[in-house]
Amino acid sequence: MSFAESVRTVFSKYATFSGRARRSEYWWWWLFILLGSIVFVLIDNVLSITFTDSFGGSTVTAGWTTLIFALVTLIPGIAVTIRRLHDTGRSGVWWVLSLLCGIGAVILFVMCLMDSGPDNEYGPNPKGGMVTA
Repeated sequence: MSFAESVRTVFSKYATFSGRARRSEYWWWWLFILLGSIVFVLIDNVLSITFTDSFGGSTVTAGWTTLIFALVTLIPGIAVTIRRLHDTGRSGVWWVLSLLCGIGAVILFVMCLMDSGPDNEYGPNPKGGMVTA
């Protein structure tokens, strides 16, 4: 699956939390998020369209276009992560682990690195049965 095809697929399944996502779909999506974030941070800084918010004694400066990009890509990012977990034979509930503690994000990262599992309750193997040992 190519970069453009992956991004198109994730956006076409914007809030689809069922089914499976191959590794290529998942990792191309996160590369898109990284590149998009860099572009929008640069736009915010060049155009000086940032806002500052204070909470809990901390001051955070963020850009408006970066914030909009993050909000637009939040749900599809969660959805593709859950579909990726389904592809490895795990429940999407594992995604919550990344919110609980730092080690949870590392565990989720490792789970998403794993290869597709055989057909399971979440659907057929997206590789068409070509699982390597």
